[in-house]
Amino acid sequence: MPRAYVLINVESGSEDDVLNELKSIEGVEEAYFSYGVYDLITKIKADTMDKLKEMVTRRVRTLSKVRSTLTLIMMEE
Repeated sequence: MPRAYVLINVESGSEDDVLNELKSIEGVEEAYFSYGVYDLITKIKADTMDKLKEMVTRRVRTLSKVRSTLTLIMMEE
């Protein structure tokens, strides 16, 4: 089952709102605040790689107040 970590930058002051929106998306396993270069980190899983790509591009990246993302796809041995 494909999984990815998505590191997210949001507009200043909108961290709580975006975090709550992330947690309501089906397939989001974890979502946290982060201090440093990125504001939020989320772990996402999907049934297929195509579904994972769609979740990141159409569900996460289009959330209001999201400025940028970095997606790290996890590989199995």
